Amino acid sequence: MNTHTNNQNGALAIRRGRINRPQKAVIYGPEGVGKSTFASLTPDPVFLDTEGGTHHLDVTRLDAAATWDEITASVAQLAKADHPFKTLVIDTADWLEKRLSEHLCRKANKDSIEDFGYGKGWVQLTEEFARFLNSLDALLARGMNVVFLAHATVRKFEAPDQAGSYDRFELKLSKQTAPLLKEWADLVLFANYVTKIAEKDNGKVRGVGGKERVLFATHTAAYDAKNRHGLPDKLPFAIDSLAPVFGATAVSPTQAAAAPAKSLADRISETFQPLADMANVVGFLVERGKLAYTAEGPVESIDNLDPAYAARMLADPKRFVATVNEWVKGKEATK
Repeated sequence: MNTHTNNQNGALAIRRGRINRPQKAVIYGPEGVGKSTFASLTPDPVFLDTEGGTHHLDVTRLDAAATWDEITASVAQLAKADHPFKTLVIDTADWLEKRLSEHLCRKANKDSIEDFGYGKGWVQLTEEFARFLNSLDALLARGMNVVFLAHATVRKFEAPDQAGSYDRFELKLSKQTAPLLKEWADLVLFANYVTKIAEKDNGKVRGVGGKERVLFATHTAAYDAKNRHGLPDKLPFAIDSLAPVFGATAVSPTQAAAAPAKSLADRISETFQPLADMANVVGFLVERGKLAYTAEGPVESIDNLDPAYAARMLADPKRFVATVNEWVKGKEATK
């Protein structure tokens, strides 16, 4: 419960209780652990696929994410456009950093971030990465969660208060940007397979790989993690485990099976019917070569639209309808 007190005489305004707000999360782990599939079950997600690793998933994507300019433009558009999405999934943070490094090198005509000299390239990269994180505030302000996915790497760690060093899992980011992302996030989860230990006859032990996957939510010597929600140290690798974080709006696999996702045709129809004549929408898609057409009508269902093109339509319906209306006016003017 949230209580608020205010004094007409100028006393401090004080608020008590939990404040529900969008979440800033990072989920990282080894290749193939299922991070993207897990993130697809967050509330109404749209993916910013910086590495092209979600082709096997039936998810909605922002089409332009191959360059840093496209990435920042997509985030800016997502912050302003009317759309139904409640979570932006950035897949992955390490490829986001790679795109930024490529952008800075291209602008400065350098082959590598190291070529700037005296660490200047890393300074620019850190500053631009921080600006990108700040730009996500516009999404949070409109009620969207932001989830970064990232790969894990094993690095040697030397604690200043201990003798010797040890290996630990960390974000596969540079030492410049990793602290920024960890500080920005409310939640940093490490996803991994559980390794069981078996003892041989000679007394030696060996690791036995298993199929069980878990989420680690508390920092240890073996891996980075944190959470501000009082989550247990170890959680099942299931979206239900994050109900305290995302609430009951996240979709569990069982719920998804019980209530099949709407078809693309249904989603487009529901979005555009209140805004435009669907006959004009279909005619425009045919004219642009997005649907095949015969004298009897379209021979392809809207379900066959290119997913990237459909995502752009749904991301900014008003803009798409304005384009359709201009097309209709042009056709009427030539009659």
